[in-house]
Amino acid sequence: MKKGIHPENYRLVAFKDMSNEDVFITKSTVETKETIEVDGVEYPVFKMEISRTSHPFYTGKSKLIDTAGRIDKFKNKYAKFKK
Repeated sequence: MKKGIHPENYRLVAFKDMSNEDVFITKSTVETKETIEVDGVEYPVFKMEISRTSHPFYTGKSKLIDTAGRIDKFKNKYAKFKK
């Protein structure tokens, strides 16, 4: 393994799934300015839109999330090509 190419600033970080409010803690080098308290300990927090606790592949549940009307925007954009 090459020396000096891996980051050395690993620390415990809370990752928060914003779709279901699930929080899990793991080591990471991600930069963040916000913090969250979990079990009486304060951690830097990184907010995510989707994680293993909300992704349909892992949960087995199909869920349609249309952020900012993306589906409608796509349909309108390509409606002119429809035969």
